[in-house]
Amino acid sequence: MRLLPKNKDIGWTPYAWLIYLASVPFYAYASREKSPAYWALTILGMVVFLALYFRGYWIKGKKLLWIIAAIALLGAVYAPTNAGASVYFIYAASFAAYIGETAFAIRILLLILLLIGLETWILRLPPYFWIPATVFSTLVGATNIHFKQRQMDSKKLLMAQEEVEQLAKIAERERIARDLHDVLGHTLSVIVLKSELAAKLAETDPIRAAQEIRDVERISRDALGQVRSTVSGYQSRGLLAEVEQARSALRAAGVQAQCDFDAPKLPAAQEGVLALALREAVTNVVRHAKASSCSLSLHQENGNCRLQIKDDGCGSMSPEGVGLTGMRQRVESLGGQLQREVSSGTCLTITLPVATQ
Repeated sequence: MRLLPKNKDIGWTPYAWLIYLASVPFYAYASREKSPAYWALTILGMVVFLALYFRGYWIKGKKLLWIIAAIALLGAVYAPTNAGASVYFIYAASFAAYIGETAFAIRILLLILLLIGLETWILRLPPYFWIPATVFSTLVGATNIHFKQRQMDSKKLLMAQEEVEQLAKIAERERIARDLHDVLGHTLSVIVLKSELAAKLAETDPIRAAQEIRDVERISRDALGQVRSTVSGYQSRGLLAEVEQARSALRAAGVQAQCDFDAPKLPAAQEGVLALALREAVTNVVRHAKASSCSLSLHQENGNCRLQIKDDGCGSMSPEGVGLTGMRQRVESLGGQLQREVSSGTCLTITLPVATQ
């Protein structure tokens, strides 16, 4: 049978605070009343207090009200005959901090002080009762309320930190999902297209078919390197490399590519976002647009970089998929904008604020 619950926040200190209970038998011994009945009632009060005291550490919240009220009642009952009963009010005040919200705990403490004041005034109790009862009840009660509030604030802060960490993990998972989609989605589409082209050319143009198969091998090796780079946090090989890859993918899909690139020097973050956006946009053209031509342009002016991918395919205003959503999130995270227009095809325009290096 345990007197105290297993709680590292409680520890062994409740046993130490019982030292103040010694004032009850001390004042009883110092009083003129030495009858057995007096001592029996004094000891009975201490036993009842100990039961209430240890029980108080097992419950929290509003249920503590009856513990506080019972201990304060002990103080009120024994105060007229034993000035040491002032410690009961102090113990009652110490529990007030754990009753709930700070404002409610303060009201309970004020009620205890009011009870001390009323009993002192009505019964004309001596200063050596009401001075320690008032002073130490205030000090102990207010101190416990303060530290309980600090403890609650610390728990809230810890919960907030855990929530931030959880959100960061979710965001990282989403980032990895977007990056893998952008890397593998585009590359695998090119591999499929080139494999189909090689199969068609196998009988009519074996040399060209062999060349396409070699391209499939090269792209597959590049895909493996891209996955490794993505895991390391370097998703993009650079904007110019993506342009060449886009041309190759469009050519394999039978789409005429028109490129107009100024190739400005951009910060790494902006270049990476534009490269991934170009990769995703071209992948969508190859997969879904059924286009015959696609124009790619990149220009920089007035502190902004503008990337445009426009095709003459069967534009659709269907809801954004994972790739386009990830693209928009990356662009907006750098303060940019992404616009999608559907008219005689699809036109994606990405504008990023940049500072030239």
